[in-house]
Amino acid sequence: MTTLSASEYLQLALGRCQDLPAVRTGVVHPVKANVIEAVADAAGEALIEPVLIGPAARIHAAAREAGIDISPWELVDTEHSHEAAAKAVALAAGGELGALMKGSLHTDELLGAVVRADSGLRTERRISHAFVMHIESYPKPFIITDAAVNISPDLATKADIVQNAVNLWHVALGSLDDLPKVAVLAAVETVNPHMPATLDAAALSKMAERGQITDAVVDGPLAFDNAISAAAAKEKGIVSVVAGHADILLVPEIEAGNMLAKQLTFLSGADAAGIVLGARVPIILTSRADNLRARLLSCVLAVLLADARRTGRIK
Repeated sequence: MTTLSASEYLQLALGRCQDLPAVRTGVVHPVKANVIEAVADAAGEALIEPVLIGPAARIHAAAREAGIDISPWELVDTEHSHEAAAKAVALAAGGELGALMKGSLHTDELLGAVVRADSGLRTERRISHAFVMHIESYPKPFIITDAAVNISPDLATKADIVQNAVNLWHVALGSLDDLPKVAVLAAVETVNPHMPATLDAAALSKMAERGQITDAVVDGPLAFDNAISAAAAKEKGIVSVVAGHADILLVPEIEAGNMLAKQLTFLSGADAAGIVLGARVPIILTSRADNLRARLLSCVLAVLLADARRTGRIK
C-alpha cells in the first residue's frame, strides 16, 4: 500500500518540474470559463506559458466569466475552432509551441488536425492516449492505454501504443535503468483462438522478447485481477514477473479502457492525468469532470515529455 496521499503525490510530481522551464503551450479554442480556469491553474504553477488560440471575443468573454486576467498571455485570434486547431498545429510544427492543450472543442477535431499527412507533427508511430493513474489502493502510479483515441487497434497499432506508454513511463514515472512491466489485458489468462485479444497479447509478448518493443517487459494475456494482484496471480498458478506488479495496462479496445479508467476515477477516487503521445509535441487532454490535481498532473506530464524530447531522450 502506498504511503502517498493524492495531494502528496501531486506535490512530488510538481517537484519533478521545479527546475524545468514552463512549456509554451497552445491552448486550442479556450472559449469556456472552466478551460480558462484550468489554464490559470497550470500557469500559476509555472508548468505552462499559455498561448490562447481561438475567437478573441469568445475567449475574452470566458475570461470575464472566470474572473481571470488573461492580458499577460498571448492570444491568437481565429474565426472558429477548425481554424484554431489548424493554427495551433502549424505553430507547434514550426517549433513555436512545445505542447498543445485541448480547449472547448471535440477531441477528434484537434487530433484530426494533428494526424493530417502534412501537419508536420506526425512521427513514425501512431498517436495514442494514456491515463497516468494514481490510486491509494495500489502501491505505485500506473498507466492505462489506450482509452481515448484508438477505437479498435490492430496488432501493429497496439505495438505503437505500448511503445508510446513505455516511453512515457521512463520519462514521468520510472527511470532509464528500470524496465516497466506491461500487462496486456484480456478476459482470460490463456490464449484462445476465438478471442483475438489473447492472440494479440501473446504476439506482443513475443515482440518484446525479440526487440520489436523495447525497454519494457511485456506479458499477456492477463486478466485485470492477475495484472494488479499478486495473490490472484498466485491462486491461478501464473508465473510472471508482470502479474501483480503491472506498471502499464494495455486494454484490448477503447470501450474497455474508457470504462476501466472512469470506474477507477469515479468509484475508487483515482486521479487520472490524460496525455496524447506519439506526436512531435505532447497534447494535454483534460475533461470538465477532472479535479485540480488531475488537470495539473496532465500538465506535469507535458512538461516532462517536452523536456525529454528537447534533450533527446525520446524522439
